[in-house]
Amino acid sequence: MQLMSSLQQEAYNYIKDLILSNRLDVNSLYSETKLSKELGISRTPMREALQCLSQDGYIDVIPSKGFRIRQLNQKDMKETIQIRCAIEGFCTHCLAADINTARGQRTIRELGNILDLQCKSIEDNPDTDNYEDFINYDHQFHLLLVKYINNEEVNHIFQRLMYLIKLTSQSALEVEGRVTGTLDEHKKYFEYLKDGNGDEAYRILIDHLMMPLNVVKPEK
Repeated sequence: MQLMSSLQQEAYNYIKDLILSNRLDVNSLYSETKLSKELGISRTPMREALQCLSQDGYIDVIPSKGFRIRQLNQKDMKETIQIRCAIEGFCTHCLAADINTARGQRTIRELGNILDLQCKSIEDNPDTDNYEDFINYDHQFHLLLVKYINNEEVNHIFQRLMYLIKLTSQSALEVEGRVTGTLDEHKKYFEYLKDGNGDEAYRILIDHLMMPLNVVKPEK
């Protein structure tokens, strides 16, 4: 993991927050110089921050012009899902094997609490097309599973995928029936995992993660 200076980290976090809060337009070209002035820092830490954001999948740098927000394409989505299947599938078996330990039981309770909040986010707003809270709980659910194995490299890989995961989730939830489908899959997965049935939980998880490849049609 690349170490960043304080100014570089400030610029990285500032732009990342703009992207994740949907305050930047995916169709616009943004200026490194203008953002440096907005933040009151020199262009060097800004340029370094943009390189890190590019490496982490948030933006595409256009040499001598600026950068654009990264958009989802078929290759990105497929590769992101494949990595998630490998990581989360392994974590599922690890947690299922520890289901009778204190730590395993604590994690199951935390997963259950997040699942309840995800269900409530839809019950409270059944007629809205804004799934921001639903997606946030979805990410918390999967991130808690990943963090269970206490592997810093795995955590870093997963964090680098978060923006592409968010884009995939947003695209999938726009398809009719995927909100209830996602909840049903989470519930089935949770029940198998709670019972220590790692094989069935794994099967549900892989089908769940692979689903966007069947329903989302991003750019080639």
